[in-house]
Amino acid sequence: MKPLQFPAVDFRFKSSENKVYIFDVVRKKFVVLQPEEWVRQHVVHYLSNTKKFPLSLINIEKQLTLNGIKKRYDVVVFNSDGTIHLLVECKAPSVAINQHVFDQIAQYNMQLKATFLMVTNGLEHFYCKMDYIQEKYAFLPTIPDFSR
Repeated sequence: MKPLQFPAVDFRFKSSENKVYIFDVVRKKFVVLQPEEWVRQHVVHYLSNTKKFPLSLINIEKQLTLNGIKKRYDVVVFNSDGTIHLLVECKAPSVAINQHVFDQIAQYNMQLKATFLMVTNGLEHFYCKMDYIQEKYAFLPTIPDFSR
């Protein structure tokens, strides 16, 4: 897989039935290594190792229903009170980050109400802080580190 714009990680891999798997430290199992999964696993390690979010607060690929349609978010980081601190949308490195991607995370966030949003394809990263009172968002250079 292509190197990404994240700190280096010593991932665990295995091969089976002509497929490569990567170990997911949140789900505690090996998952098929696809380009989007490569980005998602880098995000999880970045949030845990660099930003110091506890793995116990990170959730991956859970289903939500939007207008009667079942969707899956990529990564969510919860606050200790159960509210959502961060919603992350991961794309494969070959996928451009464009308005469609921002529209997708905005739709998910209408239901989830995260404080922060992150959109990444592993090569480009965008971070936003939501302001629900003013009904707008502000781009940030990064997301804040975990604090209790």
